[in-house]
Amino acid sequence: MAVVRTLLYLVVYPGLLFLFLYSTFCEWFDRKVYARFQNRMGPTHTGRFGLLQPIADFVKLLSKEDVVPEAADKRLFAVLPIIGLAVVSTAGLLLPVWNFDLANPGWTSFSGDIIVMLYLLSLPTLILFLAAWSSTNLFSTIGGARVLTMLFGYEVPLFLAVLSPAILANSWRLAEIAAFYQRKPLLLLPNLLAFIIALIAVQAKLERTPFDIPHAETEIVGGTFTEYSGKKLALFRLTFDIELVVSSGLLAAVFLGGFPGGAVVGFIHFVVKTLFVIFLLCLLRALTSRIRVDQVISFAWKYLAPLAVLQLLAIILLKGFLP
Repeated sequence: MAVVRTLLYLVVYPGLLFLFLYSTFCEWFDRKVYARFQNRMGPTHTGRFGLLQPIADFVKLLSKEDVVPEAADKRLFAVLPIIGLAVVSTAGLLLPVWNFDLANPGWTSFSGDIIVMLYLLSLPTLILFLAAWSSTNLFSTIGGARVLTMLFGYEVPLFLAVLSPAILANSWRLAEIAAFYQRKPLLLLPNLLAFIIALIAVQAKLERTPFDIPHAETEIVGGTFTEYSGKKLALFRLTFDIELVVSSGLLAAVFLGGFPGGAVVGFIHFVVKTLFVIFLLCLLRALTSRIRVDQVISFAWKYLAPLAVLQLLAIILLKGFLP
């Protein structure tokens, strides 16, 4: 039975099947909310309320011709979308999706899993750079250079912001951090600045407006994905969808407290809180327009990083006064 439970955990819930279905739902939610902010309808026809539109787009891409540039590094070009999807799916398994039994938390929860989560969420950026470089296309190369340049801007503020609640909770384990703020919700307030910083950094990590510089269609065609098509492009799009879920789930667990109740109630809390984070990301996307890559770096090091350091110092001082 232990083997069956493990397989169900990995494949069904909260494994690959859940990540696929929930990530496509989150894409629909993001597109629908973004459309309403712009006084548009968004997806409407494929499925009820257009719910099946992301899945239809994914299946359609799978059926398209898969073109590989003649000058590309064909092996690297082909394997990187699979590696990217595997990385974000592995990170998704670390999310505390429902109520935490700290005495028996499950085999994917361990001390330091928040560090592993942040590490896994950093890898897709490097994968995108390698994907752009391996295609040998000029537009892709420019997009890849922008991806790597942005990494040096948002990564440090993101790490500092996410680790601030962990220091106050005196734990490096996601389940324990979420359970701590579930018991003491008032201590979420000192982390408000860190939440805002992490939200902006995640927006940059996901390459969403105003940080959609690496694939700016009006400047460099499709940037990183200029030469990708068919199944490979479908896998990359699914990777971004799952990364959106994992990033939102991470912020929800760390900054919005735990997901109380049993499996069903905890799941509902997880969905509500992750959709709230996605709503904020969508709002930020709707209120801003694309900026230059040098402005991203300048903004990150002039404002986000110093504020993240101040937040960290404030949390350390506050921890000294807590019993």
